[in-house]
Amino acid sequence: MVLRKQEDSVLVSEYVNGNEQALGVLINRHNQRIFSFIFSKVLDKDIANDVFQDTFIKVINTLKKGRYNEEGKFLPWVMRIAHNLVIDHFRKSNRLPKYDDNGEFSIFSILSDNSLNAEKQLIKSQVENDIRNLVYELPDDQREVLTLRIYNEMSFKEISDKTGVSINTALGRMRYALINLRKLIDKHQIVLVN
Repeated sequence: MVLRKQEDSVLVSEYVNGNEQALGVLINRHNQRIFSFIFSKVLDKDIANDVFQDTFIKVINTLKKGRYNEEGKFLPWVMRIAHNLVIDHFRKSNRLPKYDDNGEFSIFSILSDNSLNAEKQLIKSQVENDIRNLVYELPDDQREVLTLRIYNEMSFKEISDKTGVSINTALGRMRYALINLRKLIDKHQIVLVN
């Protein structure tokens, strides 16, 4: 069949344009890899099946709403959805504490727990990697202040001295960095846990 030889991006377009078989080809092409990924995290076949189905329900809903824009990156996009749903599963089953947003945006509090089991360590390192990648999307001046404050643990006075700006400017840049980081987290649909 001609569909089986098409690139993922072509199949996504075909599906969005009404060809239901195109989604079947995509699922068949990637189902083993996606299911294996999910199973490796939850270690339960029934739960893995549920998360797998939820993943493709979310994929279908996103495609039907026209919100898919990862041209040529279908599998990584689906894996991200699966990853987020695995984290949601752990949260719902109380195997992970919920992210507590107490009004102050402190995503870095999740980086401080040293007593993690293997499951939590895996998720923690994924979140750290996600945050690190998002920090690189910030404007240079905001990224510099955030990096000096969070990763180098410098005071705002030290940051002010190092960057040659006033303390108020450094504080302002940090504030905007955190606001922009929150927007990037929402945009990329990244799930944070503590």
